[in-house]
Amino acid sequence: QLLLQGSSKALGFSAQFPAHQLDTQYEWDDLILPQATAKHLTELQLWLKHAGALRDEWGMYKSLPQGYKALFYGPPGTGKTLTAALLGKMLTKLVYRIDLSQVVSKYIGETEKNLERIFLKAEQNNWILFFDEADALFGKRTSVNSSNDRNANMETGYLLQRIEACSNLVIMASNLKDNIDEAFLRRFQSIIHFTNPDVKERLKLWQKGFSTKADVSQINFTALAKEHSLSGAEINNCIRYASLMALEHHAGVIHTSDIVSAIQREKFKSGQYV
Repeated sequence: QLLLQGSSKALGFSAQFPAHQLDTQYEWDDLILPQATAKHLTELQLWLKHAGALRDEWGMYKSLPQGYKALFYGPPGTGKTLTAALLGKMLTKLVYRIDLSQVVSKYIGETEKNLERIFLKAEQNNWILFFDEADALFGKRTSVNSSNDRNANMETGYLLQRIEACSNLVIMASNLKDNIDEAFLRRFQSIIHFTNPDVKERLKLWQKGFSTKADVSQINFTALAKEHSLSGAEINNCIRYASLMALEHHAGVIHTSDIVSAIQREKFKSGQYV
């Protein structure tokens, strides 16, 4: 297909390729992150932009590892998945999110076979691999008390070697960095912490989130940002709910009461009550 049409077609999810293409309609300007996180992402972009020149033109191929491995860690809803999709968009490369439920097998050796198929496809097409909730696959090795422990450690050892040899951009996401095996941590070129937004960042998320067709004249965005500590994903959920209520009941006018109801719903999900 690449030979005949000039581009390869994205693969669909299947038992032979248990991964979903990750795409987004957002742009980099839509990504609102803490300054420290944004700075680390800029360094990652510079590496991706100039890695070829460093290896080939500057002759540093002996000291530089193949590919690039990055760890994104932090609470849910802080932009890890969106950032992976935007990196693919910036590099004009497909990003595939690995479905761990289809990869991990109880049968000895099957997990490695499933992963090898994914790695080979990605390397052939220069795709970006994104492992969400990576600690399920790349967790710390345990002491061997049973054959299950031994097999789990063998899987981790295989992954360690396979990822190091991969020439692609591989991104792993986890809620907690401490859950990742230390042997993996030493092999990441970037370890980027995604935190919940502060007041200034929450204000931007509220202000930029609503449609330009929505009437938000009644909303005090500053008060919302100060009073309610929410992740970016939670704020988007609240905006969606309030927008739906505005279309259904208020002729496009966003009401504070609907936003408060949406915030209560988001808090309830995590066991908090407001």
